[in-house]
Amino acid sequence: MLGRTANDLFWLSRYVERAENMARLIEAGYRIALLPRAGGGKDEEWGSTLRSAGCADRYFAQHAALDTRKVVDFLLFDSTNPSSVHACFATARRNARAQRTALTREMWESLNGSWLEFQAIRPETLRPDALPRILDWIKERSAGYRGALLDTILRNDTFFFSQLGTFLERADNTARILDVKYYVLLPSMSLIGSGVDNVQWEAILRSVSAHRSYHWVYKDSYRSWRIADYLILNRAMPRSLRSCYREIDTALDELSGHYGEKKPCLATAKSTRALLEDGSIETIFQSGLHEFLLDFIGRNNRVGQEISDAYHFSS
Repeated sequence: MLGRTANDLFWLSRYVERAENMARLIEAGYRIALLPRAGGGKDEEWGSTLRSAGCADRYFAQHAALDTRKVVDFLLFDSTNPSSVHACFATARRNARAQRTALTREMWESLNGSWLEFQAIRPETLRPDALPRILDWIKERSAGYRGALLDTILRNDTFFFSQLGTFLERADNTARILDVKYYVLLPSMSLIGSGVDNVQWEAILRSVSAHRSYHWVYKDSYRSWRIADYLILNRAMPRSLRSCYREIDTALDELSGHYGEKKPCLATAKSTRALLEDGSIETIFQSGLHEFLLDFIGRNNRVGQEISDAYHFSS
C-alpha cells in the first residue's frame, strides 16, 4: 500500500473517532455546567473541557471569556478549529474521497451522509435544548461508520491502518480526559459523597461511555481510584488504555505479517501494552497519576509518529 493511502486511512479513522470524542466531551461539560458550583460561574467547567480537547489556546485567541454558547459553537461548528466536529467530519470525508476505492460502499455512504446532514445544521437557529440531540446524533453517526467498517471491510492492511487510527485516538482521548477532569472535578471536602460529587464523577465516566458499565463491574458508588483503574487498566472496558493497546498491538502484529517486516513501532507498542498489563493502580497513584498519564500520552504520540515513519505516511 502507498504511504499516502495508509496515511489517509489512518487519519480518516482518527478524525471519525475524534468527532465522537468531542461530542462526549461537550456532553460531560454541558452536564457539569448545569450544576451549582461554589465559588465559580456556571461557565467555568468549559475551561477544563477546552483543555481536555487541546483547544484552550485557540479558543482564547478568538474569545475573551468562557461562554457556553461560544464554547459549544467553537467545538461543534467552527471550521477554523481543526478539532471541531465540523473540521473532523470534513477532513475524514476528504480523506475518504481520496481513497474511495479502498472503502466499501457502506463505509462511504455512512460518512458522506453524516457530512451532508451536519452541513445542513444552522447553528444560529438552534435552541439550547437541541444540543443533547445533536450530540447523540454525532455519536450515532460515528458508531454507524465504525459498524460499517467492521462489518464490510476485508481484514487486510486497509482494516489494520484504520484500527490503528481509531485506537490511538481513543487512547489519547481517554488519557487526556482522565488527566484534566480528575483534578478539575475533585470536589471540596464538604461535597464528598454528596449528590454533586456523584454527578461529577459520573461525568468523567459518561464522557467515555462507561457510567453504566462501571456499576456492573464494581457494584459500588463512584470512587476516584476505581474510576482511574477502570479507565486505565481494565482489560474488558473498550475505551480503557489497556484495551486500546491490545487492539494497537494486534493491528501492528498483523501489518508486520502482511508486509513481512517488524517495524520499531511494534516494539514501542508492545512495551506500552506491557506497562499497562503489568501495572497496578496502587503503583500508579504512588508515583503520581498525572505523571503516569503524561508519560502515557508521550508514549502514545511516539507510537503514532513511528507508525508514520515506518509506513511512509509523508510519501
